[in-house]
Amino acid sequence: MTTERTYALILAGGSGTRFWPLSRNARPKQLLDLFGDGTLLEHTIRRLEGLVPLSNILILTNALQEAGVREIAHMLPPENIVAEPAKRDTAPAVALGIGLIAARDPEALMMVLPSDQLIRDTAAYQTVMRDALATASAGRGLVTIGIRPTWPCPSYGYIERGDPADIPGLTCEHPPFTVRRFREKPDAKLAAQFLETGGFCWNAGIFVWSLPTVIEELQRHSPQLAGFVETVRSSPDPLATVAAEFPSLTPISIDYALMEHAGTVHNIEATFDWDDVGSWLSIAKYFPDDEHGNQSNTSVTQIGSNNNIVFSADRYTRVALLGVEDLIVVRTGDALLIAKRHQADAIKSLTDKLPQDLL
Repeated sequence: MTTERTYALILAGGSGTRFWPLSRNARPKQLLDLFGDGTLLEHTIRRLEGLVPLSNILILTNALQEAGVREIAHMLPPENIVAEPAKRDTAPAVALGIGLIAARDPEALMMVLPSDQLIRDTAAYQTVMRDALATASAGRGLVTIGIRPTWPCPSYGYIERGDPADIPGLTCEHPPFTVRRFREKPDAKLAAQFLETGGFCWNAGIFVWSLPTVIEELQRHSPQLAGFVETVRSSPDPLATVAAEFPSLTPISIDYALMEHAGTVHNIEATFDWDDVGSWLSIAKYFPDDEHGNQSNTSVTQIGSNNNIVFSADRYTRVALLGVEDLIVVRTGDALLIAKRHQADAIKSLTDKLPQDLL
């Protein structure tokens, strides 16, 4: 399968709550320059160089974030950026992408990629993805990329691996395994058991398949989505069809709708670095820190202050800390957040009380 017949669908929707006040509804995590080297969406596109032609990269977003996505993804053909007319979770979004790609090449290979994950080792990423593409091309199965767990995280879904997959003629550096089952987000005790048992990986939401295979699986397990795919594929005006049909689709995740029921699912374990950077605590790991555990993207003067996270949107503001510990301090042009470090995951709850012009 040549690169000209390989496509990537990048999912770039979501809300902008966890990284408030830097993130807003129109500019969520993937549209932020968190590390001073480009947005996560930019990185997602750049990692595909040599794997997928720019003309074959599609991005799904929503109306509120469409302008920001178009500004960042200006290198793509304008028609490759599509705003969903309603929020319907990942299965309808993926089905929409399948339909649009099938209209161009019904035999294509397709990757589904989140836009909000931090992956720095592009060479290792491309090696894994090439093997995933080879697996999808050689065997009639759906391929999912798993992340080797580094701790018993209760916030991720897990994939339980089975035996090595038997795919005649397949040779690759990262051999696929069969998937026994998908496991929902466990409590901390069960997650610890997963790590102790072995054979489990985190579900990164990265999928690879051939269009004939995924469409066949949708026809078996999700007739509504399979019908939507065919309607989009055969429509003389796909965007008008999407506007009319998409809002009526049942909201459901791609895991529930398809992956947990598919006849053959293969798993390849990632050897690249991966972080879903889900909170200010995750981001702070990549900031310089001082001998007192203060992590910051800007200049900090401190006396008797320890274990604080400081972020300034302009990266030039000097922040002075006096006798404080375990705080998150985030400054933007129109807002200031001061929170206890251990409440990082609760920051999104503030959005229910904030003025609309700050959301």
